[in-house]
Amino acid sequence: MANKIENKNKEEINELEVTNRDLQKINIESLIRTIRGQKVMVDFDLAMLYGVLNKRLNEQVKRNIERFPDDFMFQLTKEEWNILRSQIATTKNLSKIRTLPYAFTRNGIGMLSSVLGSETAVAMNIRIMRAFTASQQIMESNAILFKRVFHLEQHQQETDEKINLLMTKMDDQSSKLLPEQIFAMGCVWDAWAYVSDLVRSAKQRIVLIDNFVDDRVLSLFDKRGEGVEATIHTRYSETFLTDLKKHNDQYREIKFIQLPHKNHDRFLIIDDDVYLLGASVKDMGVGICAVTKMHTSPETILGLL
Repeated sequence: MANKIENKNKEEINELEVTNRDLQKINIESLIRTIRGQKVMVDFDLAMLYGVLNKRLNEQVKRNIERFPDDFMFQLTKEEWNILRSQIATTKNLSKIRTLPYAFTRNGIGMLSSVLGSETAVAMNIRIMRAFTASQQIMESNAILFKRVFHLEQHQQETDEKINLLMTKMDDQSSKLLPEQIFAMGCVWDAWAYVSDLVRSAKQRIVLIDNFVDDRVLSLFDKRGEGVEATIHTRYSETFLTDLKKHNDQYREIKFIQLPHKNHDRFLIIDDDVYLLGASVKDMGVGICAVTKMHTSPETILGLL
């Protein structure tokens, strides 16, 4: 009998040695958990902080149960305990816990110091109350931050919608694809962008008739859509043919047809439309030039070559 009592006392001493660690280093905020939508602490964590055995803490609570109504303390359900245990099993030895733990709200923890009646409990309760206050302040700060982020995202969405609407209106009113377009001297980019849009608009074919063509035109034609054929009628040039071969080795084929004679005007055929170009594509915008959509059929122009 004496041996059993001695062994029991040793077990209790060992348990206290495990729980009476350097309490000043413990992050109390990490022990505050959310259960049933409330900020609580469970009995075995509180027992560790108070430096008492868990069963002793619960015995004192049961002796003063009238001080712990439902909003001060409640016992975890089996499901709640399983969830909590899965979250903390890697950091605590839970094998000695035989019954479902109790959870104490802030009010319940405040009552604990009075029933335990020790200076350690009173001093620790001050730290715990401060931890609860800090936790609440963090929640409130995060709530304000989340609210600000939400308003920023909402404002950004509204701004994006306004920009999209503005861009749509600008596109609707844009003069880029007007049948007649004149570019002033130095409007190199505007002219290049206009011809690029013509190339992108092609559905079936693109045909360029131009005496002087270089690799920039090859890059321009690569902007065409899938399945659109491209052909260039131009004068013979070793440099251009070398560029064309290297291009066609890697990208979609652009066909070359040598002009039988020098042409004065340049033409760009987009599907069934013919555009008269006031300058070679590579030189558009360098000086004053115009682009005019003609009423002539592509076959008429191609038949004259």
